[in-house]
Amino acid sequence: MYFVGVDLAWGERSPTGVAAVDSDGVLRHVGAAGSDDDVLAQLRPFVDGPCVVAFDAPLVVTNPSGNRPCEAALNRDFRRFDAGTHPSNTGLAWFADGGRGARLCTALGLNLDPLSGAARTALEVYPHAASVALFDLPKTLKYKQKPGRDVAGLQSELVRLIGFIEGLRRANPPLDVAACPRWAQLTAGVGRATRKSELRRAEDPIDAVVCAHIAHYATERPGDVTIYGDVARGCIVTPKLVVKSVSGPGF
Repeated sequence: MYFVGVDLAWGERSPTGVAAVDSDGVLRHVGAAGSDDDVLAQLRPFVDGPCVVAFDAPLVVTNPSGNRPCEAALNRDFRRFDAGTHPSNTGLAWFADGGRGARLCTALGLNLDPLSGAARTALEVYPHAASVALFDLPKTLKYKQKPGRDVAGLQSELVRLIGFIEGLRRANPPLDVAACPRWAQLTAGVGRATRKSELRRAEDPIDAVVCAHIAHYATERPGDVTIYGDVARGCIVTPKLVVKSVSGPGF
């Protein structure tokens, strides 16, 4: 069985990260794709049989405006960590026809119900929120390119994420990236990067590895995930957020 991660660009002109992890948690593939056909070609060796495919992209969008209920619910828990989601609705051109994620799930014949127990399942995930929960972060890692963020800062945060991912080798379930040559190439490229474009090329595949691990985590530890929303209007699956309480004398 394979656990697949897809950091899906909303359109086909931007790169999509893809990754696949086997049932032992060993990273078997990581890369970048372009068109739908390219995404499907890279996924095909890992999705012919039983699989869980985790998409960082909306898979069910039916609301004409605003946030989906799953986004509003997740935002209530994760906004304070800077991990709120972007709104998805059919008023946006990307989702007027349901969206790219829905199209790929149909092409792959994936079940969209995370509780179905189906042999071939799709999950919608959100790596920022998952990383906060998995790595006990006070705020999201700032490796995404936004105005005001320089190369050194982006690089430092992406290196932190790489370190967290490599530390999952001893987690439950484990994630072992060491045996994948492409992972070594990606991380070396991040270390050498002097331009934002070089970091951007690594960012999507690395996010896809996080997505693949979420798929494995949700399968092995269903009691430790939260499902925001519902199948009919869209749902997001993420490791459960554990908020630590601080008490002092007299409390």
